[in-house]
Formats: sequence, structure tokens, C-alpha cells
Amino acid sequence: MATVRANGIELYYELHGTGEPAVLIQGLGANVTGWDAQLEPLSRQYQLIAFDNRGAGRSEKPDEPYSIHQMADDTAALMDELGIPTAHVFGMSMGGMVAQQMYHRHRARVRTLILAGTMAGGPMATFPNANVFQQFASNGANSIAEAIAEGLKLFYSEKFLAKNKDWLVKRSLGNMSLMPPPHALQKQVMAVMAFNAHGLLSKIRVPALVMGATNDQIVPFPNQQLLARRIPEARFVPFEDAGHGFLTERAVAVNRAVLDFWGEHRSDSVPAS
Repeated sequence: MATVRANGIELYYELHGTGEPAVLIQGLGANVTGWDAQLEPLSRQYQLIAFDNRGAGRSEKPDEPYSIHQMADDTAALMDELGIPTAHVFGMSMGGMVAQQMYHRHRARVRTLILAGTMAGGPMATFPNANVFQQFASNGANSIAEAIAEGLKLFYSEKFLAKNKDWLVKRSLGNMSLMPPPHALQKQVMAVMAFNAHGLLSKIRVPALVMGATNDQIVPFPNQQLLARRIPEARFVPFEDAGHGFLTERAVAVNRAVLDFWGEHRSDSVPAS
């Protein structure tokens, strides 16, 4: 657990395991705790570099405009500071947008891409139902615990919540200190809304794995279907009846898919082209 100055800001990062490196990029307002279900299983075989994007967690939160390409540059700069020339890049939600821009701006750094619960943006994107925005807005009138409980309904299936609600609420309450301040969350939202890499998908030439959940209310499933169609020879792994939080809800299956994919494209010495 440490911070390093990269691309002009302080970024918080964690290193887990040893071996071929893999960079993990989390989503909107999220932080490294979003990888809790992946860190131990994946780090048995790989060195994981998990970090908080600008504006999130324990990284710096400048009050200035953010962009997805800027966060991709942050990621590349972090790799520079850690002496990592190339890595598997795994992005979740907004992190998947950053991962796409990592390829387009720093393609020699990217060995493989995993794009999970994400989109390419632009006019072809499918955005959340209006009810989702209304739910977020109405949560402002609830207590913190009530707001968390209601918010969890947007991220997980009813079946998963029925068995895990108390644990999920406790985890969320424990991570409250890592929530981004309003100005930083707004900057990340604006970066997401301005993102459009749809026209670049067909130019991706590294092995790519696309994962999505069929009941995702945050980044709807058609977005992942589009990514899988447009990225040449992309592998597509859907998770039936799961929500946006499928990294947790379907952790065993997610981790198996990731390890299978990385295992097919291991190389500790040959740079990606």
C-alpha cells in the first residue's frame, strides 16, 4: 500500500502477488476495494497492480476537469513509476473505458484487454433507464444505511441480495471514508459522458475478453454485446441473471474466466505489438 506521483497527481496503489503483471482499473467513484473478490485468487499466479483513479479512494482529487484519456495517461505513468513496461489490463465499468484508451494511447503497454461491465460510449451506447437516475436521486432523502441498501438493488440480483445483503451493507459502510467528494464524482461522471471510442473498436489488435451481466442496470448489457461484436475476435463471457456487481456476485466464474484468458496469453518477456 503506497502512493506515487504519476502524471502530476498522487495515485494510491497496491501490489499483490508476483509474476506477470496485470493492471486493474476500477469504475466510477470506486476504489481498490472493488477488487476484493479478485485480489487473492488472481494474485496466486500474477502480480496485480490495483490503484485508485484520480478523484477516487485514496488518490488525489483535483478540482479540475477529468477525462478518460487523462486517466489512461495516469495509468501509463503509474506503470512507468513502477517499472512495468507492459501488462495485462483489466478494466471494470469506467475502468473499462480507461482500458480502451490505454490501448489507443499506449498500445505497446497493453498485452491483453479485459473489458468488464463497460461501454464504448458515443451515440451507439445504451444508457441506464431513467428509473436508475431517479433511484439515485431519491436516496438523498434516506439515511446512509437505507441509501446503501436501496443502492445495492441496482448492483445485484434479488437472489444474491437475499443471501448477502447484511454483509454487503456492512462492507459499504466500512468503505464510506473512501467515497469520493461530490466535486470529484461529478468530474468522473462528466469524463464518462464525454467518452466515445466506438469508432476505434475495430482497430483493437490485442487479445480481448469482454464480460457483461444480463441484468446490469448501470451499464446495460447491450453495451457489452456491442463491444464483443466490434472488437476483432473478442471473447465474450456473459453472466446470466447477474447485475453490475458481477465481479462479486459471480466471483468464482469471473476469476476462472480471467485466469483461463490470461493463461492463454502468458509471456513474461515478449512485448505486446
